[in-house]
Amino acid sequence: MRRLSIVLFFVFAAAAGYGWYSLRQPPKPMDISEPVRIHQGIVVGGINRDNPAIREFNGIPYATAERWKPPAPPPQWGATSRDAREFGPECLQPRTRFGTFVNQIIDGMGLSFFDRLAARIVISAQDAPAEAEDCLFLNVRTANIKGTSPQPVMVWLHGGAHQYGSGSSAIYQSNGLVEKGVVLVTVNYRLGAFGYLAHPALTEEAGTSGNYGLLDQAAALAWVSENIAAFGGDPSNVTVFGESAGAQSITELMALPAADGLFQKVILQSGASTGNMLHLNRSEFPGILAAEEAGAEFLSTLAPPAATAKDLRAIPAAAIISRSDARADLNGYFLPVVDGRVLPRPIGAAFRDGDVPKVAMLAGYNADEGSLFYDLFQSPTILSTQMTGTLEQREKALAEVFGQNPAKALQALYGMDSLETWDKAATDMLGDDMFGVHMRFVARQNAQGGAPTYLYHFTRVPPSRTQTIGAYHAAEISFVFDSHFRGMKIKDADRKLTDRMGSYWTNFARTGDPNGDGLPAWPASSTDADIWMELDATPEAIEGLRARKLDILEEALRNRIDAVAGPPPEPPPPPAPDDATIVPVLGGE
Repeated sequence: MRRLSIVLFFVFAAAAGYGWYSLRQPPKPMDISEPVRIHQGIVVGGINRDNPAIREFNGIPYATAERWKPPAPPPQWGATSRDAREFGPECLQPRTRFGTFVNQIIDGMGLSFFDRLAARIVISAQDAPAEAEDCLFLNVRTANIKGTSPQPVMVWLHGGAHQYGSGSSAIYQSNGLVEKGVVLVTVNYRLGAFGYLAHPALTEEAGTSGNYGLLDQAAALAWVSENIAAFGGDPSNVTVFGESAGAQSITELMALPAADGLFQKVILQSGASTGNMLHLNRSEFPGILAAEEAGAEFLSTLAPPAATAKDLRAIPAAAIISRSDARADLNGYFLPVVDGRVLPRPIGAAFRDGDVPKVAMLAGYNADEGSLFYDLFQSPTILSTQMTGTLEQREKALAEVFGQNPAKALQALYGMDSLETWDKAATDMLGDDMFGVHMRFVARQNAQGGAPTYLYHFTRVPPSRTQTIGAYHAAEISFVFDSHFRGMKIKDADRKLTDRMGSYWTNFARTGDPNGDGLPAWPASSTDADIWMELDATPEAIEGLRARKLDILEEALRNRIDAVAGPPPEPPPPPAPDDATIVPVLGGE
């Protein structure tokens, strides 16, 4: 038996080695497509290997990036055609945390030892992506270049905590959405310190600093508006959609004057920036730095205090990446910040007060969002991390965040009533605190403004009895794109859900309503009806999802928004009657 095990081990090792070698071989280049003329010149793309009706145009520069400056116009190449079959470089980013995130998913899906090993072999076989600071590229996938009618456009903003990721990631490179009748665009934008660092020297130079990655996204949408018709897309029917930081970015774009009119619909997958309270040069909360303070601390070992903006731009990029790894605590400040110019108001206040476009919205989150984050935060809320110790110590910490009575209610609702039950229950609450409350809040505010609004709750879990992460953060992406990893054990029910979600998403992009022939009915949510579509093997509408839990979390969210932005404005008084139209009543009391 032992000899057989040794033989099987070497057979598997040989097969794995051959597979690793095969994966290391570069794919054959796509055949060249017909040329397309855009504002910058002529591009030739590739004919998709799996569907010859689909064309790919990759690595198109939509703007030019110079460190810690707003995006500048893209290059022009005039009469010389540009080969757009290869992706452009990814934006510079630290890679450590992303690798940890991927390993958590591999370990938590309940895969066998050999399946986990195979997944890691596939990942290790991939060459490190090319990176650059000038990384503002987008990719277009279309089957409608010669179409007689323009198709709706879906512009994807990737996730990654605003710190990592790219529009060219493999999970977004699929034909599923395009085969359902849309033109798909995926986008790079500057990340981390390169995309969002604020600093007094940069503010002195330009009047503000930070928000570069957000301005990149607006520039990409402007490029789409000007050029997408050449690829068969309708520039007047653009849906911007994204997950996690990508969805947060969409709520930021909704509050960004520079993005006004550049999109007509939004899809938010597990992300809204209504909890982001960062300001350029002040903070309303103890222990929270202003963005400029965080930037100055981040660069304190890389440049002298009197450094100018020019000096800061001379810091080697590798040193900035190393500093990001060394001071991970400061990376959380590399987000869009309110500066009164680029981003006039906190996102939460803009939604609270109706100061955002009234557009059709599809939004939601996953059932077990907290499963990949609890080990990092060790708390049921990101408002106070490392909530550990005795039960009494944890209860006290929870009450300091939410108040005594709300904290007791949350304990009871989530079942955090003993040390034995705390971690699992706190993981559930963390998912609602990070994502659920924000998704419902923006959807309610959107519906209150009269725009069509649809909510979802993704509940499908990996098909293994030994999985530990449930319907985890980002699990829905492969269902939206139909990009399941070929080695995963996908069941017929998963394929059916994938087809339905792709149809819901593209129907919404087409008309602002996800419903269509052959699909389970998805009712709209409204101020009077808290309706969610549960997306699982058999999608069905449910009402009042986790309602009491989210009510308490929303009260805390609104209190924080009020603390930063002041209370909501009083509604205007009703107009006084016109004296000329008053008819006196005579002869009576």
